[in-house]
Amino acid sequence: MAAAASGPDGPPRGGQPGPDPAGRPEPGGAAVADDAEDQAGEGQPAEAAGAGQAPGLTSRVVPARTVRPGRAIVVAVVVLAAAMVAGVCVGPASLSLPTVLDALLARLPGHLAQSVSPLDSAIVWQIRLPRVVLGALVGSMLAGGGAAYQGVFRNPLADPYLLGAAAGGGLGATIVIVAGGSASLLPPAAFAGALGAVALTYLLGASAGPAGARGGAVPGAGGSTASILLAGIAVAAMLTAIQTYLQQQHTNTLQGVYAWILGGLSLASWPDVTLIIPYVAVCAVALLAHRRLLDVLRVGEAEAASLGVHVGRLRLTVVIAATLGVAAAVAVSGLIGFVGIIVPHIVRLTAGPSYRVLLPVSMIGGAAFLVLADIAARTVQAPAEVPIGVITAAVGAPFFLFVLRSRRARQDLS
Repeated sequence: MAAAASGPDGPPRGGQPGPDPAGRPEPGGAAVADDAEDQAGEGQPAEAAGAGQAPGLTSRVVPARTVRPGRAIVVAVVVLAAAMVAGVCVGPASLSLPTVLDALLARLPGHLAQSVSPLDSAIVWQIRLPRVVLGALVGSMLAGGGAAYQGVFRNPLADPYLLGAAAGGGLGATIVIVAGGSASLLPPAAFAGALGAVALTYLLGASAGPAGARGGAVPGAGGSTASILLAGIAVAAMLTAIQTYLQQQHTNTLQGVYAWILGGLSLASWPDVTLIIPYVAVCAVALLAHRRLLDVLRVGEAEAASLGVHVGRLRLTVVIAATLGVAAAVAVSGLIGFVGIIVPHIVRLTAGPSYRVLLPVSMIGGAAFLVLADIAARTVQAPAEVPIGVITAAVGAPFFLFVLRSRRARQDLS
């Protein structure tokens, strides 16, 4: 690249001049922008070979693994289709694949219905299919939101709950439960709580100081990344403290609160699916439309700004879109952890770090992952169900131990 790399908030390394203070790109900026986007889009390391090393030391830069976007998406779709078929077939009531297919096709116009009993049809259409579809939508939003947060904050350990969505949603649901409110109020309360928490976090982080005055913030970025992340930690801690106090004062509601916090899809219905589809559509379209800009942002905020990217606008747009999807997922499923970290990391390890591949494949892979986790949740201890959050945590912990022990995985995720 023509410009030297820099850290997330620091000045350019290697003694190279940074962007003009007035925000004007350096000479040859168009060519540099093309090079940066091509490198990021094809999965090449965005940092220069000497970035982050002691002066005088050099190292060999190993190109990141790359996979054609079409091939990765096809594989993810096949895995999702297999997971959804398994999700509809598996359950306490044993249904064969031909029976399930007949029950599904019987609702299509012009189909010559086979001998499908009303009970089997009701199991497929009213119990299992809405549960599988809702699980796919929730998993897609959690994984897509996690990948988007990791890209916009340039932090591979970011998850969808980074800015307080989990704490806000949990507090909203807890208030409804301890107040004895109707179950129909849980989704809107959790949704409002999640959105309110993220909005408070972003306002506090963006107003922590004048842009560019401290923390290495890029002019126009609306506050440094560090200030927003610290605000997220503070807001989450505050809301969690309030939630804990309410639980301590209303111990008779603890079972209901914890059942919601651990997440689950046992009460999934078609109205729940209808409720979140608009948010899923808006979130997915907005995130996918910005995936190339997230690739450019991988070279650093200062460099991306010098190449014409409005970092503040990009960050705000991505955060709003991801938060809408995550809040909608939390509203109908409770707090399900690790999906937004595990799935994007697996996609990075297998398909490369380019967001042109990472975002769509993470959304599809997240849908498949949560459907499979739900299958495990309702079969491991059948006829009882294990909270789905327990299943995802049981998968997440060994995965990060693998990352910790695997040198190649650590290199790909750094």
